[in-house]
Amino acid sequence: MDASTRTFLAHRPRLRSLAYRMLGSVAEAEDVVQDTWLRWQEADPAAIETPEAWLVTATSRLSIDRLRALKRQRADYPGLWLPEPIATGEASTASPEDTLERLGEVSAALLALLERLTPEARAAFLLREVFDADYADIARLLGTSEANCRQRVLRARRALGDAVPARPASADEHRRLVEAFADAAASGRFDALQELLAADAELRGDGGGRVRSVGHPLHGARRIAQLYLATFLRHRARQRLAVVELNGRPGLLRFIDGRLESAQSLVVAQGRITRLDVQRNPEKLRRLAAAFEPGA
Repeated sequence: MDASTRTFLAHRPRLRSLAYRMLGSVAEAEDVVQDTWLRWQEADPAAIETPEAWLVTATSRLSIDRLRALKRQRADYPGLWLPEPIATGEASTASPEDTLERLGEVSAALLALLERLTPEARAAFLLREVFDADYADIARLLGTSEANCRQRVLRARRALGDAVPARPASADEHRRLVEAFADAAASGRFDALQELLAADAELRGDGGGRVRSVGHPLHGARRIAQLYLATFLRHRARQRLAVVELNGRPGLLRFIDGRLESAQSLVVAQGRITRLDVQRNPEKLRRLAAAFEPGA
């Protein structure tokens, strides 16, 4: 292995992490990192002063271009679009070199909300807030001024304000509420489900036009609890719920007859569950199914 290849592989986890956060899709992120590798192979080493900065810049620009195209596609997406969740923590089957760096700092809910931003604003926000890049570096990457970058990050923070709860739950409280919700859903206890949900809780689902899902956000503790009760009454013992770490936080996998039916990311604040993102698109569940289905 030559020095150029070793350098790229050393930075690959960070590049893949950045591309995933930009695009919300592991497959798209892998394509961007592969394109970065091809450009790295063609570049003149003598002209590269700082390899890491060069690679991050190339990955960011390729991600921005890819996201522009994806936004046009997602405008015609059937139903609601949610990012692809991935397993992290002890349950993850990823090898150390492929683990997405600092994944826990960007939840699945925040990834979904990042869709509100322009590709350039999304890049500026992630590079600053997640990867702690200097404004000068972000400005060079985006071809604009530092002042403009600061404004983009500030506006992004405001736009994403509802992704950060006023009183964020501790890791222990988050897990406790998710486990209690899983137990109530698995046993069909309507009152317990409703009690665990905030009065104004929201549920969003993504079926990708391949399986049935909610076509619009579902609001209110009672309506969401009714949905989980209906699922219990339909499947009863054929249903199994497992608490696993998704994007750095406890979430749920729901299995029906041993097959992964959905991956559910939850937001917890002020002692209640405030948001549930339910991913049902089989294509976006493929990696999780390979890791968690019996016999996988």
